[in-house]
Amino acid sequence: MASLKALKIRIGSVKSTQKITKAMKMVAAAKLRRAQDAAVAGRPYAERLEAVMASLAGRVGIAPGASPLLAGTGKDQVHLIVIATSERGLAGAFNTNIVRAARRKAEELIAAGKTVKFYVAGKKGRVIKRFFPNDILADHEMSQIKKLAFSDAQEVSDDLIKRFGEGQFDVAHLFYSKFVSALVQIPTGIQIIPVPLSTVAGAEGKSNAAEAVTEYEPSEEAILADLLPRNVAIQIFRALLENAASEQGSRMNAMDNATRNAGDMITRLSIQYNRTRQAAITTELVEIISGAEALK
Repeated sequence: MASLKALKIRIGSVKSTQKITKAMKMVAAAKLRRAQDAAVAGRPYAERLEAVMASLAGRVGIAPGASPLLAGTGKDQVHLIVIATSERGLAGAFNTNIVRAARRKAEELIAAGKTVKFYVAGKKGRVIKRFFPNDILADHEMSQIKKLAFSDAQEVSDDLIKRFGEGQFDVAHLFYSKFVSALVQIPTGIQIIPVPLSTVAGAEGKSNAAEAVTEYEPSEEAILADLLPRNVAIQIFRALLENAASEQGSRMNAMDNATRNAGDMITRLSIQYNRTRQAAITTELVEIISGAEALK
C-alpha cells in the first residue's frame, strides 16, 4: 500500500508540473509574436545604417586623426567579448549556445596569443565566470528592464565606448542569438568596435551607384563621427531584440517538450500504479480465499 501511495503522490506531482509547463508555453507563444515583430522591424534600419556608415567610411578613408571607432587603437592585443543573454532560464539551450559560441571565440583568440576580457549583459551569461573567473571586465545589470527600449542598448553602448576610450580593450565582439524562426535560433558573433574593414569594403560595391548623386551636409567626416557611436548602439539594440525573440521561441519549444515528456511519464506511472494496485487486490483475494478454505 505504501508503494501505491508513493506512486499516486508522484503522479499528482507530475500533473502539477505539466500544468505549469503548459502555461509557460502559452505565455511564451504570446510573447513570441510581439518579440518577433520587433526583431524583424529592427533589421532594415540596422542594416541600412551600417551600409550608409560603411559608404561614408569608404569615402572618407581611414586617415590620420580618424575616429578610433573606425581606425581602432592601432593594435588588437586586448579583445573584449560582450555576451548578451537573458535574465531567466527555462529556455532550452538558448543561453548555453550563446555562451558556448563566446567561449569558443575566446579560446581561439587566446590560442593566437591575444588577451581576452568579458563584458556580461544578462544574468545567464555569468556562467562564463566558471571558465574565466579573472577575466570579467564588467557585469552590466539588466534585470531592471521590463520592456526593452533603445535607451537600454544606449546605456550599454555608452559604457563600452567609454571603456574603449580609456584603453581598456582594443577590439569588441558582440555575441547574441539571431532569430530565424520559433524552431531555429543561431548563436552569432559580430565585431562592433572598431568597425571591421570587411564591412566597409563590402558596402563600397553596393553604394557606388548612389555615391555619384549623393551629397552630404555638413560633411562626410562630421556625419561619420555621429554615426559611428550610434551604429554601436543600434547593433547592440538589434542584438537585444533578436535575443528577446530567440528566448521566447526557445522557451516555447522547451516547455512544449517538457509538457509532452510529462504526459509520457504520467502514462507510464499510471500503468505502473494500476499494475501495482491489481497485484495488491489479487494478493488480498488470495489471502481471503485461503483463510476461507482453512475454516472449512
